[in-house]
Amino acid sequence: MSTWDLPLLERGASDSPVFLRIAHAVIDDIRRGRLTPGQRLPGTRAWAKLLGVNRNTVVAAIAEVEAQGWVRTSPTRGTWVEATLPVEPRLGHRPGLPELGVTLPAAPTFLSPPRGAPTTDVMQLSAGTPDPRLFPVELIARTWRRVVRRKGQHLLAYGDPAGHPSLRRALATMVSELRGVPAAMEHVVVTRGSQMALDLVAKAIVTPGDTVAVEALGYRPAWDALRLNGARLVPLPVDAEGLDVEALSRLVRRRRVRAVYVTPHHQYPTTVTMSAARRLALLALARRHGLLIIEDDYDHEFHYQGRPVLPLLASDDSGVVASLGTLSKVLAPGLRLGFVVAPVALAERLTRLRAVMDRQGDHPMEATVAELIEEGELQRHVRKMRVVCQTRRDALAASLKRRLSDTLTFELPSGGISIWATVCRPLALDTWLQRARQRGVAVNPGASYRFDGREPGALRLVFARFTERELAHAVDVLAATAPR
Repeated sequence: MSTWDLPLLERGASDSPVFLRIAHAVIDDIRRGRLTPGQRLPGTRAWAKLLGVNRNTVVAAIAEVEAQGWVRTSPTRGTWVEATLPVEPRLGHRPGLPELGVTLPAAPTFLSPPRGAPTTDVMQLSAGTPDPRLFPVELIARTWRRVVRRKGQHLLAYGDPAGHPSLRRALATMVSELRGVPAAMEHVVVTRGSQMALDLVAKAIVTPGDTVAVEALGYRPAWDALRLNGARLVPLPVDAEGLDVEALSRLVRRRRVRAVYVTPHHQYPTTVTMSAARRLALLALARRHGLLIIEDDYDHEFHYQGRPVLPLLASDDSGVVASLGTLSKVLAPGLRLGFVVAPVALAERLTRLRAVMDRQGDHPMEATVAELIEEGELQRHVRKMRVVCQTRRDALAASLKRRLSDTLTFELPSGGISIWATVCRPLALDTWLQRARQRGVAVNPGASYRFDGREPGALRLVFARFTERELAHAVDVLAATAPR
């Protein structure tokens, strides 16, 4: 089986030698349940490359961990966590994520707004979707047929509303190895896209009139889902370090806040990453005041420079984070595959709500994707998509600098699938975008991402869906239609 990349959690600076810090990180991850007895670890070369250190440093670290009895090594089998280590369940379930640290309301509110996306022939340069031409149609089709032939009797009957067990296990492994979250399948609920995931979380925690904080520049469908479940939204500023946590602190001193919805990895739409100081402050604030952090980690797999920042859930020791994820960005939005990773009590409530509103998901497709993960096919596709998207990011940035340097300015994002470009000279933005649309290129104005609807003088330009030539054409149209 092909595994995910397995980053180690860095828990603060230290004066200790690097090999000891790596050794302590491995031991800590075994203790907290992220690395489990019998689990095979990456090879020393792969780990050295991932951590950016010399291989001898990793060899010394593993030797230290083995000397303390936490792992075993073999010249032929590699290194694996000692299988005989005792595992003490935490309050009735396997170690990993903490118990829920947020009080759940007595009864949820049931609202389910219909949503749809209009279709158009123009080039949608703000559409946050992957390139459908890169979708592995034949691979999915072959795997689906094989899975249904082999397991159809069970897959086509009623199943677990939390999602097919094989996909929940596979996703738990994915978020553990790739995102640093010590999750088991009991923490995972599969949904029809991340929008359903957010709607379920809102139903589970919000009662009418509850205050929920959101980013003042953000994702409008998320705001809609929270509002339709009775939340009273309060926008908070976003700057170069992400959500202004001090503003949230002032808010919770004035009133009770049920939850905060954030996009800390690549802030939507500005793409900035929440700073380490603010992450720690946000977790501490949520712990003190018992508010739930709804973390939308919608594009974790797309990071191009350095190692991706691990989600807030990876550092949550108080059960105050529910993390939303999606496979839409790496596969296709039409598959409608999202998920929630949360403490067991919240995951169980989400499952009960899911059973009422949708009974269950598409178990044949869920089992198909699980098999693709188990065979390493999805991992290979993710790596391919990451390379493609980085190439397209660089192509879009080069075209913008070449044709629109006098009109737009931007910071090259370290990850994500879009560029947030700021208008750097006075112009009639609405007129510009209308002209561009008439020429076949549609761009959403920045006002569509702002809570108060005011124009911030910025554009979200998505590069994931289009080839380098198509992106160059789109920029040519924008340059030709820009007011002078």
